[in-house]
Amino acid sequence: MTREFESSDPGEPHHVRPLPPTSVRIAALYDIHGNLPALEAVLRDIRAARVDLVVSGGDIVPGPMPREVLASLLNLEMPVHFIQGNGDREVLAVRAGANTGRFPESLRPLMEWTAGQLDDESARVVSGWPPSLRMRMWPLGFVFFCHATPRNDTEIFTRFTAEERLLPIFEPLHAAVVVCGHTHMQFDRRVGSTRVVNAGSVGMPFQEPGAYWLLLGDEIELRHTTYDLEAAAERIRGTAYPQAREFAERHVLHPPSERETTEAYSKFEL
Repeated sequence: MTREFESSDPGEPHHVRPLPPTSVRIAALYDIHGNLPALEAVLRDIRAARVDLVVSGGDIVPGPMPREVLASLLNLEMPVHFIQGNGDREVLAVRAGANTGRFPESLRPLMEWTAGQLDDESARVVSGWPPSLRMRMWPLGFVFFCHATPRNDTEIFTRFTAEERLLPIFEPLHAAVVVCGHTHMQFDRRVGSTRVVNAGSVGMPFQEPGAYWLLLGDEIELRHTTYDLEAAAERIRGTAYPQAREFAERHVLHPPSERETTEAYSKFEL
């Protein structure tokens, strides 16, 4: 049997091409946040896993090494399909001189610095990323990739969010699997008939240190890549990022726990 792959914006015609008659292996990388050392470690694992395709699920550029992270993914030796995250969108807005009011003013220096790291061509590339992707994967079925939820890129939910609140969001898709990110916490749960999997964060986890991602093939594997945190922190401190030391300490060496993050998110669910 010939497998098929499709990728499209919601509401746009599907672009379908046949895949070889074997199971395709896809790596889902979300919320890299400019953490190049974390991405480099994950890419080593991806190559070892013989991945055929990468889906980058958004929030690539806000962080200490945005140009380097973007270049690594754009020049990868395997196909990469990109989704735009809310952080990427906000950086583009700041670069264009807009004030959306969607992030705290305390973050503006970080967003302005990141926006200044993008040249015109990079900004054009990022602005062209769609909000979601959908694929038919054998044997998983219809898989939908989005940044936060299928209806926007900012909504928050966790492994503990009540199913009845999520059903109206996920059931209309009729997807076998939905892959998301945004909350920086990896999990695997059911919402009605849909399997909802959060890829976690490659570069800014809100759980144990390391880099989190997904491997999709015959099954879905929640992956955790360890890397040299001290060396990564030193590289990040050496950047011109306005909060390089804070990023190294809070997002690489000693990230917040899943428990405290879940409690904080409970006030902002959906």
